[in-house]
Amino acid sequence: MTIRMDNVGVVVDDLGAAVAFFREFGLELEGEARVEGPSVDKLVGLEGVQCDMAVVRTPDGHGRLELMKFHAPVAAAGEPNAPVNAFGIRRIMFAVENIEDVLARLRAHGAELMGELVQYEDSYRLCYVRGPEGIIVALAEKLD
Repeated sequence: MTIRMDNVGVVVDDLGAAVAFFREFGLELEGEARVEGPSVDKLVGLEGVQCDMAVVRTPDGHGRLELMKFHAPVAAAGEPNAPVNAFGIRRIMFAVENIEDVLARLRAHGAELMGELVQYEDSYRLCYVRGPEGIIVALAEKLD
């Protein structure tokens, strides 16, 4: 049996800002669509779903984020600025090259460094940033 993770779903309010944020550090827009109808309602267990979505993928094609803006029913309020130790999926990590450049580009989209850029032993430089909708993204640059 072969199992691979296909995508991670992220509900957002500003779909355009979320797409721009993830494209800034190299994810590619795979496609956009509006989904609705009885089969969507049955799939997600809600009634009257109207959702715009965009899928962005890593350049190697192995990882995807499904960014979703629900118009109906109205999305339940979450805690967008919850700390990294809150229950649930709290962050997505990406391997990057030139972490300082990536940070500068993400800051131009409103991202904020949550702690500090640190070096972990002799293997990685790491940081957490909070992007649009409170999404936490971890960046890892492998050291040679």
